[in-house]
Amino acid sequence: MSYEIPVTQARAELADLINRVVYGGERVVVTRHGKPLVALVSASDLERLQKLGEPVELAEEQVVSAVSSVREVASAPRERQRFGIAAEHRGAGPS
Repeated sequence: MSYEIPVTQARAELADLINRVVYGGERVVVTRHGKPLVALVSASDLERLQKLGEPVELAEEQVVSAVSSVREVASAPRERQRFGIAAEHRGAGPS
């Protein structure tokens, strides 16, 4: 459950907000002019969030590695005929 509170009110109620997060399992979003500024989450929630972020970095590296190993393969003459492809790219020619 998430609880929103304006920053001015959060200053006055910080101890209570900490107790709500730690013992009540709540997440508190501190706002200014109705826009979220920061969130108070328990240390265990923070650890879980950090662990969720780690595999994403690894997955991005794997995608970059996989894409960099992709090579261009020429299509067979029958495929060009089958799909009605009239032009053929032959690479860089003499200028």
